[in-house]
Amino acid sequence: MLSEQSATTVRATLPAVGAAIGDIADRFYEGLFAAHPELLRDLFNRGNQASGTQRQALAGSIAAFATHLVERPDERPDVMLSRIAHKHASLGITPEQYKTVHEHLFAAIVEVLGDAVTPEVAAAWDEVYWLMANALIAMERRLYAQSGGSGWRTWEVVERVEETADVAALRLRPADGGPLPDFRAGQYVSVRVELPDGARQIRQYSLAGAPGSALHRIAVKRVRGDAGPDGEVSNHLHARVGEGSTLEISAPYGDLVLEDLPQLREAGIPVLLASAGIGVTPMVAVLEQLAVTGHPAPVTVVHADRSPAEHALRGDHEAYAAKLADADVHFWYEHPEPGHLADRTGLVDLSGVAIASGTRAYLCGPLPFMRAVRAQLIDKGVAAADIHYEVFGPDLWLAQD
Repeated sequence: MLSEQSATTVRATLPAVGAAIGDIADRFYEGLFAAHPELLRDLFNRGNQASGTQRQALAGSIAAFATHLVERPDERPDVMLSRIAHKHASLGITPEQYKTVHEHLFAAIVEVLGDAVTPEVAAAWDEVYWLMANALIAMERRLYAQSGGSGWRTWEVVERVEETADVAALRLRPADGGPLPDFRAGQYVSVRVELPDGARQIRQYSLAGAPGSALHRIAVKRVRGDAGPDGEVSNHLHARVGEGSTLEISAPYGDLVLEDLPQLREAGIPVLLASAGIGVTPMVAVLEQLAVTGHPAPVTVVHADRSPAEHALRGDHEAYAAKLADADVHFWYEHPEPGHLADRTGLVDLSGVAIASGTRAYLCGPLPFMRAVRAQLIDKGVAAADIHYEVFGPDLWLAQD
């Protein structure tokens, strides 16, 4: 993939670039938003920019891609690229925007590294960028074609249910009366709202149901800021959106899905679905699909939450699992309540949970939770290639490796 000459240069300069990638990301976003303030207003998540998480994710993905190119030159990191491409497609990213990013990213590299950026170094990293960018552009083009290039569509809220004190479930139908788009359990949609200051901010929400329903359902958790601000979009949806409201929604995207479901059933492959907090939403959708299709093999359901009262969609969790031929359900709560004596206390501990041989695992929740569960699954013999995950927000898994 990477030319031999560029590979040699990237390998030699990767430590220096990697050490400065955080500063490069900071300068990149500063320059990008100074030149294109509309991108911060209407495309990028302002909360993630304020906290710095988006910058960490960008730095981590570039460093990880470059490292992969020099360490495994005959293998493209399609799992990482696919996750990014689905997120970009849900935002409506265009090929032209990659040129804008290139301009400001390389200006930031030169500004931070100075004279170290020789023509040879610039050419090598330029090759890295366009290998990554062109791969993403191709993937995103295919995703747009698969979705019919529908772009944004207006949907009407037909029901709002308060699942918990901080989670509201919204049932939606197309305002134009047309059919629901095809999707796969585990995918998400982008929701675009206009905030009081005129900004049109976008957030992703998993579809909390299997294909086949006459309505879409999303569950929105109100983001309460700790050290930082409250979530702009989640609080807007909680405060201002109810039955009769309309929302702009994208086509469904996301790659945390059951691959080859008929083959999974026929081969009798065991499945584990592990979630924490609002990460329950895609896992409930996948669980429903397994129940509807009558998955015959063992299905292990794992969920962690602060308390039973904060466990959104718990009724669905239990009902769909009860429909399966062989389901094993385990809920952990940091603060259990009377009447839930069968539940476990504290953090997820799989030491006493039987994991069937050949299990395929799907994880969604906070990063520390997924890292801990993944490590426990590997210790129990689950192959790393069979563990799939979804990160809500910027993917910091790569940034922290």
